[in-house]
Amino acid sequence: MAEDREPSHPMTGSGQPANASAAEQQKKSRAGRNLPAAIGVGATLGALVIATLVIEPRGWVVVVAAALTLAIWELFKRLRQQGFHLPLVPLIVGAPLTTLSALPYGVQGVLTGFAITAAVSMVWRLLHNGLDGKPENYVRDAAITLFVATWVILFGGIGALLVLTEQGAGPIWVLMIAVVCSDIGGYTAGVLFGKHPMVPQISPKKSWEGFAGSMIAGIIGSVITVSVFLDESPLLGILVGAALVVSGTLGDLIESQFKRDLGIKDMGTLLPGHGGLMDRLDSLLISAVVVWGIVAVLGYQMTV
Repeated sequence: MAEDREPSHPMTGSGQPANASAAEQQKKSRAGRNLPAAIGVGATLGALVIATLVIEPRGWVVVVAAALTLAIWELFKRLRQQGFHLPLVPLIVGAPLTTLSALPYGVQGVLTGFAITAAVSMVWRLLHNGLDGKPENYVRDAAITLFVATWVILFGGIGALLVLTEQGAGPIWVLMIAVVCSDIGGYTAGVLFGKHPMVPQISPKKSWEGFAGSMIAGIIGSVITVSVFLDESPLLGILVGAALVVSGTLGDLIESQFKRDLGIKDMGTLLPGHGGLMDRLDSLLISAVVVWGIVAVLGYQMTV
């Protein structure tokens, strides 16, 4: 989700020289996005996900592994710029290996991979300065390392597991379509009607009107996907949609506060019109855990 602050520029107050600012503002929406770029990137990512789920659903695990690896690198760079020292090697190796271990070992593989990654990361950071060196800011850096490992590797690994149930790609369709509908509904309603800030100290541009738009669109999307892909009751679709809109919103807020603490606008520049990869994964990571909980309650069996 796009953040709410722009670094100011002495000539325009908008972060750009006057001539560049005027042209750029023509392309930006009221919500601050470069809308043509955002639509193009979103369509490309959507096509990749759809093609994967249609052609070879288990390829989803590989797509997730690649995305989490890039996300770890993105977070490492951002945190390094702010003076935090994360143990890159165990994190960037552990992210794909933990995710890919879902294919042969299922839940046990993901949990074991996460635990090993967390343990190695803690030791790696402890000995960052060698056996004779004095650790500096160890508790701070170890804590943020475990936060990142949980947020990205564990939650992402759970998202990869969703395709390995007896329902195949069904839970992934439910997750992705609900989050996309929520994002579109919230964006549209927020731009057109947004007047009442929802949590101004965390994300000033998020409004209650936008949240209502997210809720309506997310529930509509979930009713359709739960009925079509899971063959479950539309009433369950309403409940799932509401839960995923709430979880997606909370995921946005977590990332917004994370960026606010770091004093940055976007996690990176990998996705034009969106920011960094984590700016797109924020809603999905938390929501993947919710869908996993729903899968568990419904009693869907794992295929590995």
